[in-house]
Amino acid sequence: MADSLRLDKFLWFARIVKTRSLAQTLAEQGRLRLGGRVIDRAHASVRVGDVLSFAVHGQVRVLRIEALPVRRGPPAEARLLYTELNEGAAPLTSEGGGD
Repeated sequence: MADSLRLDKFLWFARIVKTRSLAQTLAEQGRLRLGGRVIDRAHASVRVGDVLSFAVHGQVRVLRIEALPVRRGPPAEARLLYTELNEGAAPLTSEGGGD
């Protein structure tokens, strides 16, 4: 089994995004961080133990990669590929107001 996987494939296989093209767009727009470093390419390699962070739906998600998938499996299987490091984190808000 390989020790790394393309970032866009991981995001799609792990069901973090609905399509691989959406994963590629997120990466190319520089909206993802891998180990605190801004990523601007979909072919960046991820490995077990890497930490991914990104904002989605008004919240910052921080994920530690626990396993590399070989396919896009069912949601229950996909959820085992990563651990949420910020579960229960407060949503992003601007000072003095909501959305």
